[in-house]
Amino acid sequence: MSDQSAHGGRDGRGSRLATPGAMLGAREGRRLGHGVVETDSGLIATKVGVIYSDDKTISVLPTHTRYTPRPGDLVIGVVEAVQSNLWFLDINAPFNALLPMSLGPGKAEFGGARNVLNVGQTVLCRIQEVDETHSSVVTMKGLGLRRVDSGLVESLPPHLMQTLFSDGGVALKALKASTECRVVLAENGRMWINGSSDSITDVVARITRIRSMARDISNRDEMIAILSTEVA
Repeated sequence: MSDQSAHGGRDGRGSRLATPGAMLGAREGRRLGHGVVETDSGLIATKVGVIYSDDKTISVLPTHTRYTPRPGDLVIGVVEAVQSNLWFLDINAPFNALLPMSLGPGKAEFGGARNVLNVGQTVLCRIQEVDETHSSVVTMKGLGLRRVDSGLVESLPPHLMQTLFSDGGVALKALKASTECRVVLAENGRMWINGSSDSITDVVARITRIRSMARDISNRDEMIAILSTEVA
């Protein structure tokens, strides 16, 4: 792959597909994003995905990915199973996360976990620890961590969520300002949207449009414009 084909004219367009080991040319002062490492021979891809490149950054973004837990991450989980002193949460990762009663919301007697959180309920929590198999333990002890009893939870591929909102909060602020919704982004590709019915419907319409474009990350600027503008 030539430097020009890898860079796509340095405008991020073209949807070129990279495979692990593919040469991506010289760094030329750009920040290395997801799926790219630098070697003596130049930049190479470490993932299968679409090359996104501009004057500031070069990344290889997978067309689909699951979330890999990291300690400290804010995540939105859904209760999938309950034991006497433990909840199992779907956090969009290869394995369910464990929420021990000692790290859960409020106080519950042994055997009374279902009285606090039951199957199907959604929670805002943080990754407490991750083991070598990427199994994780989460906590709801912390500021803002809670059961989600209102609004709606939407999802985007985690890599797309990171790409769209890794601009210092500009896109998120624009989305909030143009919809008057409270929007909480989680690291596992989920977002909690809370507000009036009309405002939530507006946000969902924008997210639906973006999700349909997710295979071509070169449309990033157009996606951000959709986030910032009311859907007609």
